[in-house]
Amino acid sequence: MKRLQRKRISSLFFLIACLLIILSACKSYKEKEDKLPDTPYRGTIIVSADESFKPVVDELAQVYESNRPKTHIKVYYKPEAECFKDFGVDSVRMVIATRRNNADEKSLMVDSLGVSPQSLVVARDAVAVIVNPEAPDSLFTMSDIRDILTGRFKKNLIPVFDGIKATSTVRFIIDSVLHGDSLTPKAVAARSSEGVIEYVSQQKDVIGFIGVSWIGNPEDAEQLSFLKKVRVVSLQSTYPDGGFVKAYQQNIYTKSYPMVRDLVYTLKENYQGLGYGFAGFMSGEIGQLIFRRAYLVPQVLKNFGLRPIRLKK
Repeated sequence: MKRLQRKRISSLFFLIACLLIILSACKSYKEKEDKLPDTPYRGTIIVSADESFKPVVDELAQVYESNRPKTHIKVYYKPEAECFKDFGVDSVRMVIATRRNNADEKSLMVDSLGVSPQSLVVARDAVAVIVNPEAPDSLFTMSDIRDILTGRFKKNLIPVFDGIKATSTVRFIIDSVLHGDSLTPKAVAARSSEGVIEYVSQQKDVIGFIGVSWIGNPEDAEQLSFLKKVRVVSLQSTYPDGGFVKAYQQNIYTKSYPMVRDLVYTLKENYQGLGYGFAGFMSGEIGQLIFRRAYLVPQVLKNFGLRPIRLKK
């Protein structure tokens, strides 16, 4: 009987000791967390984002902040090349663009800022092509597109971009479509993606190139208003006998649409702060669902399925 009592007392002391250790660890973690400038649940960070992703990044930030009222994500939208320069800016916690950092940019962040960057492809989108509603042509091969971009097309069609230099759309066109060839000097630079839409809506002899997140969601009121101003072009499919396809979610997913690109975040944070929380949000279920709802293609969690296109009559 006494032996049983001693065992019970010993077990009780052991349990109390474990509880004290756990409470001490929790207190230590809480004290450490309180000393951090921000956490996934409080604080302010600066994000540098490619302007062509503004509609979907705005929604991501708004939903995150609404779920965590003590957080504030300041997003500054810029041409992609300016975002890449922010790899070396200490105050910018995250960059959202169409590629990961390269070796030189990583060395800059490690050597100058003391952080090892983390990158992840979280979604896939495409460069959409738009024309004036009264334009006679809305079907183009990629050979036609290259001729338009270089000024050799049989008809006078002037390409319009969200800037002639430094934007992700222009870089994609030069690297992945023209393969280093030069743009026609007649190319027009609008101030933004919305500026491209407005310019194309007013001119019949131009053809615009913008990120699909600006006009890909027919259920968004603002994008629906844009779609009433311009017509989305169909491009020849990458699949043999695939016909002509638009930059719809299904065609982006299968890459039957010929101008597909990635959406990538690069996190510059050496502790689990607000940037860590926002990165996890984008790659988690809710963030991936937002990409899907915006008619982009989620790349981390791919079991959401694709949304059927609902075209309004």
